[in-house]
Order: sequence, then structure tokens, then C-alpha cells
Amino acid sequence: MTNAQLTLVQIDNYGPWTVTPNPRREMDLQTLQSRLFADLAQFVGGRGGYVFFTRFDNMVAITNGLDRTDHDLLQETIGNRYPVTISLGTGTDPSPISALESATAGLQDAGSAQDGDRREVRFGEYLTEDQRTPEDVQIAHFDVNDATGKYTDQLNEFDSFIQIEQGYATLMRYLREEHGGLSFFVGGDNIISICPGMTESDYQESISHVESTAGVELKVGVGIDKTPHGAGMEAKHALETCRHHGTIVELGEAQDDVGVATD
Repeated sequence: MTNAQLTLVQIDNYGPWTVTPNPRREMDLQTLQSRLFADLAQFVGGRGGYVFFTRFDNMVAITNGLDRTDHDLLQETIGNRYPVTISLGTGTDPSPISALESATAGLQDAGSAQDGDRREVRFGEYLTEDQRTPEDVQIAHFDVNDATGKYTDQLNEFDSFIQIEQGYATLMRYLREEHGGLSFFVGGDNIISICPGMTESDYQESISHVESTAGVELKVGVGIDKTPHGAGMEAKHALETCRHHGTIVELGEAQDDVGVATD
């Protein structure tokens, strides 16, 4: 059974800050957001987790393996480097959406995202080492079949983007509503999903739904591991198996957990 630890990263008082004392240049804001995401990705990724940008002022991380001390250090690091601060809500549950809802509720109870007096809230629960298992995290890595041939080399970039985004939006809604999974666009034609304990037939049904609804053909590699990094690498290897054999769903085998910082 999976047991996801999800952290909501929310920039404090960001909306008012962007227009105080005067509206700030949009490209300056975009630069700040992209650099902040990069620093979060490096920090969390170096500890075996994943971060997804969602709306940039709110970001979602799967943080299995990160404890209270890691979250404290993350807030301190961002507070020292940026003109804005971040609040963090963390929840755990076998269902990824339930874990995120718990994390979100904690921040909402502490005050609005645009509350000028709310700063660096840290709320939540964290999986202890004795609660963790080798099957806590299930990651699915989807991509579009022949995206280059069907879209990139045939359509202008905007129309290619529309086609791929329609597939992503359909998958995102389906996995959330049918299974409580969370899906995130990660560039190109790639989607990464944090899933509960789904089966091969569950993934096949998800892919069939996207094809029949949005006309986009997908394939997926699935990995299960103690950490997001381990599950994600397993999913990547499984996706390569799909490409090699022409299959649409492959469940991966465990890979050695390398390249993850331990401090």
C-alpha cells in the first residue's frame, strides 16, 4: 500500500507583494518564480523528493524521506535568498489527494495566502522512519506516442502545445477523480503522476479514456519505491521498455537508489 507525504509550498502574501508599492515588471516576476522553483527542485530533489510548479505561487512536492528539520531548513534557505517567504503544509495518506488536502487545510487554517501577517507557517505531519516501507511511493511517467511526428514536426508550436495540454488536462482530471492521483506536466510531452496503489488495468483504462476523450495516445512506465526519486527512476526505465517493445503500460523493477544526497 502506498503512503504519500505531500507538501504544499505557498509563497506568503505574493499577490499584494507583486503590486506594492507599484506593479512590478512581469518578466521580473517570472524570473523570480522560475529561480525559486529551481532552488526548491534542487533542495527537495537532493533529498530524494520531487517538486511540481503548478501555479508557481503554489507548488506541490512529494517529500517522502524529508522530515521536519528538512522543511525548517528549506524555509530558512528561501527566506535568506529571496524577497518573499514561503509557508509549508505537509500531509500523509495512502491517497495522494487526501494527503494534499490535509496539507492545504493546515495552511488555510493559519490564514489566507494573501494575509500580510502570515509568514513562514509550517504545518503538518511527517512519516517517521519506522512508518516508511519500500512501497510508499508509486510514480507513473506518461508520455505521448510519437509526439514529434504527430505534432512537433507537423504543427506550429502553439497548436502542438494545445494538443498535448488537452491530453494532460484529461489525464489530470481522470486520475484525480477516479483514483485520487495527482498529475503534473513536466515539459515536452511528459506527465508525471503521483498515484495510489493502481494496477496495470487501471493504467490501461486511464490511457484509453484519454485517447477516446482527447484523441491523444499515451504510454506509461510505473515505478514503486520508498522515495520519489527511486520510484521515478524505476518509472523511467519502465517507460524505456514501453518504447523498446511498443507496449503502452510497463511496471518497472526496482533500481539501485543512487545519486540522492543523504544530508
